Amino acid sequence: MITAPAALLPPRPPSFILKGCAMQYTHLGRTGLSVSRLCLGTMNFSWTTTKEDSFKIMDSAHSLGINFFDTANRYGRPEPGETETLIGEWFAQGGNRRHKTVLATKLYGEMGDWPNDGKLSALNIRRALDASLKRLQTDYIDLYQFHHIDRETPWDEIWQAMEVAVQQGKILYAGSSNFAGWHLAKAQAAAEKRNYTGLVSEQSLYNLIERSIELEVLPAAIDYGIGVIPWSPLHSGLLGGIIRKTNAGVRRLDGRAAQTLERIRPALEKYEAFCAELGQEPGDVALAWLLHRPGVTAPIIGPREQGQLDAAIRALDVKLDDAAMKSLDDIFPGHKTAPEDYAW
Repeated sequence: MITAPAALLPPRPPSFILKGCAMQYTHLGRTGLSVSRLCLGTMNFSWTTTKEDSFKIMDSAHSLGINFFDTANRYGRPEPGETETLIGEWFAQGGNRRHKTVLATKLYGEMGDWPNDGKLSALNIRRALDASLKRLQTDYIDLYQFHHIDRETPWDEIWQAMEVAVQQGKILYAGSSNFAGWHLAKAQAAAEKRNYTGLVSEQSLYNLIERSIELEVLPAAIDYGIGVIPWSPLHSGLLGGIIRKTNAGVRRLDGRAAQTLERIRPALEKYEAFCAELGQEPGDVALAWLLHRPGVTAPIIGPREQGQLDAAIRALDVKLDDAAMKSLDDIFPGHKTAPEDYAW
């Protein structure tokens, strides 16, 4: 499995006591920016979670010491942008809510039917950024992320647009999402030629079930000092005790999730049995495993309700020793760094 020199790993997160709750923090990649080791994902806000409940979850996140919030301009129901608007209304209540938040949002997806309403052209970066700032009711974004690679726009154009945004004080850092390892390398090479910081984070699908980024994305991120922010840490709930829940009739899956469940049911049964041996909830172990992985800054948790947020916090106290980590590797085998994973 992937290993990294100690100098390339995120610093040991300090503890910070807030209202009786110890939150852990680390730096975002190679930056000096301190973020909580859990990132609050907001994709459910305005969709499966009401405005009132979303406000309560965000307030609770702050009370628990979570200062890192992630969203995107495409998030929202019934229209894209609704989630950013909701967050902006929450900020507008005052109480230092914006000041206490390291705010991350994204652009790439189409926000309209007209040309240049999506992707990463200089024009769309300018327009999308201004629109997000307006919806979020803030004058700057801490981490502005490319939601997907744009294979049609040259990096010099992308970085020039981002440099202008930095000079204008509208963004502080740039990040990526769903990039391949060579995309990270190409982006950083282009940034270096411009004496620009480049990417400081990569948001990838990463969990015990889906470990493909260990081949090239994770090694590249570690080498460049890019913090990894895993999304779907419970793999759509499959790592949250799904066998027990379906057997008890508490939850029912259909479609793709149900097909995945049947395909990996033996592994999930072993996993839930192992978690029971540890005396821990499966979801807590899945999050804790990510927190023990090299290069990982903060898994994104996307609670639909307060109880799910409270449950995620428990993962910070779950300690997995070498034997436990090996047992999890045996159940859900990962990857060596390429090319050793498939060659010599």
